[in-house]
Amino acid sequence: MDQMSKIILLVEDNPDDVKLTLRAFKRNNMLNPIAVARDGIEALDFLFARGAYADRAGMPLPTLVILDLKMPRLDGLGVLKAIRADEKTRLIPVVILTTSKEDQDLVSSYSLGANSYVRKPVDFAEFLESARILGIYWLMMNQVPPACRAQ
Repeated sequence: MDQMSKIILLVEDNPDDVKLTLRAFKRNNMLNPIAVARDGIEALDFLFARGAYADRAGMPLPTLVILDLKMPRLDGLGVLKAIRADEKTRLIPVVILTTSKEDQDLVSSYSLGANSYVRKPVDFAEFLESARILGIYWLMMNQVPPACRAQ
């Protein structure tokens, strides 16, 4: 699987944060395609190839999920639970990227199997640095477990 086929799923409901994240990744030379889900239900539809994403059946799963916690319909912790509960998706690396400053969110995220927890900085320069670190993390995690390669 080449770099361009290694999709990152960004799960974020705030359009400004989506733009900021995509811009920061581009500035840090992350060239992977990035799919965006606007809430938890859409994220699960994308991952499990159902609903509007039924045409994804048989396609490779994302090799990284970047997940916001505070979203409508289904929050990030609910998405994380569903990812970890399914044999096909349980090994996908999940990075929580959130504005939440609640310690319980941090504890719950790791308890449910998040690989990392990053608080979104307000300042764009700090956000760029966070994106750079996420990019390094992505490069280090780029080896996909065989169970995640096919559905």
